[in-house]
Amino acid sequence: MEHKKIKVKGGIVHYWINRVEECQNCIVFSHGVTADHTMFEKQTAYFSGKYTILLWDIPMHGFSRPYVGFSYKDTAEILHDILNKEKIETVFLVGMSMGGYPCQHFAALYPHMVKGFVALDTTPLGMTYYSKSDLWWLKQVAPMAKLFPSSALRISMAWAVSKTKYSYQKMMSMLKPLSKAEIIEQMKIAYEYFPKENQDVHFEFPVLILVGEKDSTGKVKSYCREWSRQTGYPLHYIKNAKHFANGDNPEQVNAEIALFINNIGEDENDLL
Repeated sequence: MEHKKIKVKGGIVHYWINRVEECQNCIVFSHGVTADHTMFEKQTAYFSGKYTILLWDIPMHGFSRPYVGFSYKDTAEILHDILNKEKIETVFLVGMSMGGYPCQHFAALYPHMVKGFVALDTTPLGMTYYSKSDLWWLKQVAPMAKLFPSSALRISMAWAVSKTKYSYQKMMSMLKPLSKAEIIEQMKIAYEYFPKENQDVHFEFPVLILVGEKDSTGKVKSYCREWSRQTGYPLHYIKNAKHFANGDNPEQVNAEIALFINNIGEDENDLL
């Protein structure tokens, strides 16, 4: 994949692209908190050559550090700038955990650019999903993390999201370059910044919710069930997978994404 970067107000954001000129479909993968673009290496290997693939290190993560003035609205605008730079007009979005929030903010701002959204072990934008107690507990996650020694914090985080040895080792490799202070600051993005920018949204394009059947991260599974119930979006469980489902069971996740994209393509052809 070709490694590129874009200079924005808060710093330099890095991204990677692999083009398939004869295919108009582009998949944008957005990673989870304390991770980076490499958490999608199983998806990149599967979809490369079939679709244009774009991955990025979300601001304050991976190579996109340091970064000043993080907000989810800015991440949406930055993704828009990247797509404009690459002359990509429409995309399929795949957002894993925290990565689902830039996707949803982007979709709210630029719905005409989104052909479909795969919500992977993430939770919805919307004011009705989160109780006051939920929001209070979210604010406690980063302070509680400060109580762990640095090495214990990394190990506990990696095991908490991983069912397989591969996912654990991949998560540890992404955590290794980060200081404890950076890990905690990134956790604040997911657990403290998110409620501040939460908003009600409505999407006209197709949405697929995927969640590991053994995902025990917070209330992700219950949020996904309620998300599906309120919107009618299909919810599929990834077998033998925890929160890092695309690492635990990449075969099912890849097949789900491929079928989702193919079905949308068939629906578009029916309209022609």
